[in-house]
Amino acid sequence: MPIEVREKSRYAVVAAVQLPSVSDIEFEASLSELRELAKTLGYEIINTFVQKRASFDTAAYLGFGKRQEIRRFVNNETESAEFDGIAANPKSREIDAILVDHEISPSQARNLEKEVGCEVMDRTMVILEIFHRNARSRAARAQVEIARLGYMAPRLREAAKLAGPQGRQRSGVGGRGGGESHTELDRRKIRDRIAELQQEIIAMDAERKTQRARRQARQKLACVALVGYTNAGKSTLMRALTGSEVLVANKLFATLDTTVRALYPESMPRVLVSDTVGFIKNLPHGLVASFKSTLDEALDASLLLHVIDASDPGFERQLEVTDQVLEEIGADVVPRMRVFNKIDHVGDATAQAKCEAVLRTQYPDCVVMSARRPDEVAKLRQKIVAFFQQDLVEAELFLPWSAQQLRGEIYASCQVLEERSNYEGVFFRVRGEPDSVKNLCEQFSQAL
Repeated sequence: MPIEVREKSRYAVVAAVQLPSVSDIEFEASLSELRELAKTLGYEIINTFVQKRASFDTAAYLGFGKRQEIRRFVNNETESAEFDGIAANPKSREIDAILVDHEISPSQARNLEKEVGCEVMDRTMVILEIFHRNARSRAARAQVEIARLGYMAPRLREAAKLAGPQGRQRSGVGGRGGGESHTELDRRKIRDRIAELQQEIIAMDAERKTQRARRQARQKLACVALVGYTNAGKSTLMRALTGSEVLVANKLFATLDTTVRALYPESMPRVLVSDTVGFIKNLPHGLVASFKSTLDEALDASLLLHVIDASDPGFERQLEVTDQVLEEIGADVVPRMRVFNKIDHVGDATAQAKCEAVLRTQYPDCVVMSARRPDEVAKLRQKIVAFFQQDLVEAELFLPWSAQQLRGEIYASCQVLEERSNYEGVFFRVRGEPDSVKNLCEQFSQAL
């Protein structure tokens, strides 16, 4: 009889400092986001410790009293006390990590870790670890490794302090001199590895741009990029628009690698839809830079579908984050269509109608929908096709019976709206891109 083996649960606590400039709503939204990040990483959050301070403690992020409170909780030194309405830590639950809702310095992390007796992961480290686990393509893995190495480099010194004096110094030649420390060697190795990875990414970017240019030149494809906050439903919408089997998961950063599929059913012009990595508040700058090639799909697109979770009370903050990142990569000039997704998660029909009315008043040109409703997906598809057809021209082409071998070029280059014939040949009323229609007219005039 097979024995089911269950993976051991991992438990963590969240710790955060609320500064005077941060509102309660914004602070709670950030904490909720960190809990979702922890869930994606496989942690179960069993307590949250918050502290209001004028500034972060320079030594260990949190104040002394709050650090002692966490230490007692982590080490099961309390039996009946409650923190933030949650009972004291059961002895059966061993705390694996403390997740800090800010990026803290290496010395702050080291001091906090020593005092509470538990691994400390700041927000940046949590995001980097998620990216590291979820990256699949060669380019994404290289980009994530660069970001992780850049994060680790300044922390080697603190890691060496935790390791103690032994083994930190490498002896010199013949036992004379201090030699080069292991920390310095590790830093040099990191610099060399980053340089190597950057060269690989440059080569991959050049290859990808060449392939994209050839594909677009050959097929004259229009491109749409799905952008927006992580877990806004971009992959679900991608699947609905293209009929493809892309990964859909209710967790943050389920999609890290760019996926490109054709709009289905196909249209004229043929439209490619690409799904991109989701954005998040306080995304590490190293990741923004390293994922520039992934977000290049947004730069190359003719239209951006900005997908927003209509059911999230903090969607306005998410809008600001997305706008900021798009501006950083220079994609803020690309035409954009706001798509408020997950309207079916708002509540009953009355609540959905009220929410939709408010959104349409605030954003007159937006689309309010659910990616799980085929009729609403079809309407969005029509709007996408209409966007790319607005610059198309219509013309009438005549093809004599003696040149019917050219029929295939008409259907390949244009949308045929009407076809009629007489004893001389066939008349086609077509719609297509100006250059394509012009080339066909010139080619057919030569065939007459």
